[in-house]
Parts: sequence; C-alpha cells; structure tokens
Amino acid sequence: MLGKADATPMIAVRDLDRARSFYEGTLGLEEIDDFGEGFMLKSGDTNFSIYRSDFAGTNKATALTFTVDDVARQVDDLKDKGISFEHYDELPGLQRKGDVYVAEGMKTAWFKDPDGNILSLMEGGD
Repeated sequence: MLGKADATPMIAVRDLDRARSFYEGTLGLEEIDDFGEGFMLKSGDTNFSIYRSDFAGTNKATALTFTVDDVARQVDDLKDKGISFEHYDELPGLQRKGDVYVAEGMKTAWFKDPDGNILSLMEGGD
C-alpha cells in the first residue's frame, strides 16, 4: 500500500531562523526548498522538513538519526561547534564511553537541536 511511497521526516521548531542557522550553519546541511512556514533540507540521499510549530521539542524520543562513518570524530567536530551530547543512565545493551554509546557492531551518540528535538549519530548496526 504505502511501501512504494516516498516518506519525508518532519521536525517541529519554534523559530525557523534559529533552526536554519543550526541545521545549515552548525550541522552543514543544505536547504533545498523554502515553503514559507518551513524548509526542506538534504542530508545524503535523504530529504527532511523543518516546520514551525508551538509543539516543537515535545517528542522525548529520537526524531532523526544521521548515519556516519565515524561517530567519535563527528562528536568531536560537533563539540567544537558548541554542541553538547546527551547522557542516559540506563540503556540496556549499550556501554557509555564518553559521549558515545557502544554495543556490538554499533556506536551512537545523541544531541539536541535548539528546540530540544533529539538527534543522533549512528555508526554500524547493519
């Protein structure tokens, strides 16, 4: 039914200019469309939308994951840009090593955008 339809992740933010600065300036993503109350970004082969909403940052789960080749290097690069990483007390099967969580064949790290949306970096896990 929907298995052949493209799907676009959407992330709610309160301030479009602040979000644009974060996603384009800090994370280095490319804006490919502006639709007034939001904009679309490109990351690798994935497009996703950022839109204005009063409910921004209310999701308590990961909203978007970036698949990367080296989580530790990306963590260091983002920390140099002022990003703080999230630390969670109990994550079954994951061991924390600094800002990176490690499991067999997989590494991950979580951070938030300016509205509190949880984003992650993921290495491995295939």
